[in-house]
Amino acid sequence: MAAPALAPVTRQVSSRTAAAPDPSGQERRQPLAAAVAELPVLDASGRRVPFGELFRERRAVVVFVRHFLCYTCKEYVDDLAKIPKNFLQEANVALIVIGQSSYHHIEPFCKLTGYCHEIYVDPEREIYKRLGMKRGEEITSSGHYIHFIHRDRNRLDHKPINSVLQLVGVQHVDFTNRPPVIHV
Repeated sequence: MAAPALAPVTRQVSSRTAAAPDPSGQERRQPLAAAVAELPVLDASGRRVPFGELFRERRAVVVFVRHFLCYTCKEYVDDLAKIPKNFLQEANVALIVIGQSSYHHIEPFCKLTGYCHEIYVDPEREIYKRLGMKRGEEITSSGHYIHFIHRDRNRLDHKPINSVLQLVGVQHVDFTNRPPVIHV
């Protein structure tokens, strides 16, 4: 018997003091500054794409990693790679990783982690700087607006993936790698 579906969490989380909940029930959000949306990221072939174009017409979970050599970031992306594409498609959500590196490192990193979703780099760290990321990784759930932000306090403070997926209506993923148990 399947567990009942949980309602998506829609509160914004950030390092700033949280505002009181909106009594109208409307989702709180903040627009992405145009100056940040216009900054380029690079894909695996070195093609420049404005950051805001990645999620202008769709919902997305954007994960900023410290760098591709960070062990905990690599482990986090290993787990992101386990999210089935059909789970994301059913929820109409894109999963995007952005790193601080040369675009030449994207393909080897994807081979190392098994990550097959979208991935880009911000080699000059301009987006990281403009969004005030000092420790590197920030997770945002986006549309035309930022709906959720988590800023790591340290290298081990990654937001649990299933809680982020719940925010955008993606079904729960089992990351245990255990074979299914058949009860007789």
